[in-house]
Amino acid sequence: MSTAALVIHQARYDLRVFFRDPRARAATLLVPVVMLVFFGAVFRHTSFTFGGTTVSGNDYYLSRMIVLGVTSAALSNMIITLVAERESGALKRRRATPVRPIALIGGDVITCEVSTITIAIVLWLIGWLAFGVHVPGAGLAAILLALVVGTAALCSLAYAITPLLKSVDSTGPVLTIVTIVLGIISGLYAPDSVFPAWLRDAALFLPLRPLALALQAAVSPATNHGHTFAWDYLGIVAAWGVAACLVAVWKFTWSPTRQ
Repeated sequence: MSTAALVIHQARYDLRVFFRDPRARAATLLVPVVMLVFFGAVFRHTSFTFGGTTVSGNDYYLSRMIVLGVTSAALSNMIITLVAERESGALKRRRATPVRPIALIGGDVITCEVSTITIAIVLWLIGWLAFGVHVPGAGLAAILLALVVGTAALCSLAYAITPLLKSVDSTGPVLTIVTIVLGIISGLYAPDSVFPAWLRDAALFLPLRPLALALQAAVSPATNHGHTFAWDYLGIVAAWGVAACLVAVWKFTWSPTRQ
């Protein structure tokens, strides 16, 4: 069987497991949906200004809550799952099977891609039906591209970070603190126009703010000089993915840290 066929077969299995687990679906989807409804209700008549361009509060928070959903599915949940499976010995047992590592990893990534696209569709429908957010046709293609690049990059980052986490019990609290802080400085919860310029510039070198700006351009092209595809921001996200992939190849282990 070819490598591509193995990846598709593994992804089909992983997707069945994911969608049959109501807790996994709720944990991944509920938070960004609740946050979008909350922020949409609070800021539906508010506008934010970025470099002389005005964007409505609903447009702003739709793109940010999509990033929140991607972060939850492709980074936080992936890390927690990998650490739990590694420490229980499940990863080592999976690695001992004839299935190639690329198929196992590819199945994880495709599962995350499908889940993040599903989250984005749900959030877009809520933004459109409840808050009147209109995304141009080209913007939908730009959102899809940003989701594919962003999810792949954050999955790579999850594999790169996992070797640093030795305990299942400490992984959740550590991730909660890190993702909240990262989300705040990346402008997911408050408009980043209220932050000092140096903090906005620094956040551009992190993965979440460039991804948010790429999605914002898809929703509101005026914030990107009329272009729906923000190639410069997507390039930063992709660079994070490549760097994380190299680190993961070097450091990732399938065996429990405590033998």
